[in-house]
Amino acid sequence: MTDRVKGFPAFPKGVHRTRTWWGRAWLQALEDTSLDSGPLRQGRRYAQAGLVGTITASPGRLHATVHDGDEAHRTAVLLTPLTDPEWDRFLAHLSRKAGHLAALLDHEMPRELVDAAADAGVPLLPGIGDLDPDCTCDGWELPCRHAAALCHQAAWLLDADPWVLLLLRGRDQDEVVTGARPTTGVPATTAYTRPVPDLPDDPPPAALDPLPEFDPVAGLDVAVLRLLVADAAAKARALLAVGDWPAADDREDHLRLAAAHPGLDDRLHVDPRAVRAWRQGGRTALRVLDQPWTPPEADTNRARAGWRGRELPEPVVRRNRWTVRDRQLRYGPDGRWYPYRRHPDGRWWPTGAPHHDPADALGDTD
Repeated sequence: MTDRVKGFPAFPKGVHRTRTWWGRAWLQALEDTSLDSGPLRQGRRYAQAGLVGTITASPGRLHATVHDGDEAHRTAVLLTPLTDPEWDRFLAHLSRKAGHLAALLDHEMPRELVDAAADAGVPLLPGIGDLDPDCTCDGWELPCRHAAALCHQAAWLLDADPWVLLLLRGRDQDEVVTGARPTTGVPATTAYTRPVPDLPDDPPPAALDPLPEFDPVAGLDVAVLRLLVADAAAKARALLAVGDWPAADDREDHLRLAAAHPGLDDRLHVDPRAVRAWRQGGRTALRVLDQPWTPPEADTNRARAGWRGRELPEPVVRRNRWTVRDRQLRYGPDGRWYPYRRHPDGRWWPTGAPHHDPADALGDTD
């Protein structure tokens, strides 16, 4: 068993910035969890001032002493480790995708790796509420300024070494690399040194008998069968191109079929709003329909500035949803605005194509 504890020297006083997308995602989880931006700003100043001591990382726990005037507080940030089945799924993916393991060894965290892990039900990066602060100070905020300072410096550590994230999730680099190695097959060096055998002779061509004639089974809808066969062929082509077997999701399969073939809604028993969302933008648009979320503050401020520049009516803003009377825009994780309109049934329905500019998206709600 390897030692799953790693120490990092204290950062000196000075200006540090989180530069990688995965480091920013770590801080976004912190910001989304906090109900008060004041301790976050104080924590960033404490981190820049070099008030955080040596950081110790181990499965599920970051720990450091944070200095505050004449006091020193023992501060920790907790993150739930992955279960063994989750690790098995993650390592199986790495064993199939050598490029992702190579990127990790080069201290890069590919977005595709994080997305593939999430599709397999394996959370790598933290989300809202996943970072659990613990500090000996008497502050009531979650997080307090000391835990926020530790989180900021943790983001700098992740910038330089994404293996820290995997250690927090439960395993160190040696364990991950060993677990990602294929357990079957022949070593490449052995296979390379073997002589190449001659190919066997081609078999003689076989005579094809006439195809049998048959009547469809009673009750079988041949048109639907043809559609399913064509869909299976399309999924097989996509699988060959991508190389990943997609996670089973009957709802998405039904929505995709209904969106591509109008008239199947009733047979597949799908929500017509979800079908319209799938036509609007696939899996991302479906997520926008189903799940409200809190966008980064910078994105919201930029959208507000452009909105006011167009002299548009002031919207009612709630998380990623901007409402103007019977029209609504929903900001998606892909940085685009998805237009909606209130239906006579009282629900919001997707209307037009998504846009990067909310003012342009508003025009698609007509």
